[in-house]
Amino acid sequence: MPTRTAKAVWMDTVKKGQGALELGSGSYKGQYSYGSRFEEAGGTNPEELLGAAHTACFSMAFSLRLVEAGYTPKSISPQAAVNLDAEKLAITSIDLRCIADVSDIDEDRFREIAEEAKAGCPVSKALTGVTINLDASLK
Repeated sequence: MPTRTAKAVWMDTVKKGQGALELGSGSYKGQYSYGSRFEEAGGTNPEELLGAAHTACFSMAFSLRLVEAGYTPKSISPQAAVNLDAEKLAITSIDLRCIADVSDIDEDRFREIAEEAKAGCPVSKALTGVTINLDASLK
């Protein structure tokens, strides 16, 4: 498996400064700042990027688990809310919401496979110190 990379630069103090980041693939370059992380300023932030990584990883893990169980997903659409405690500077939880279109599966089996995917997702595994809540529903 290849090693994935990213890089960032930060200029000035934490409250006045600006940062820029770039994915190693070159597919994304963006700006970040104190305002984009702790306020409503434009730009991205680590929590948003973590949420994007988590939803992408979860959707692939869920698809894999469904196929292994004999189901064919038509679509899997997760969203993540990454909750940051600004005072403690800690990510406290991630709320994953997922709507999926999967034929011929009952609700209980669907939720069981969704939980397996959450537990087996490499990003979830990397976040073992964070509570990950999952709300999965069939379309």
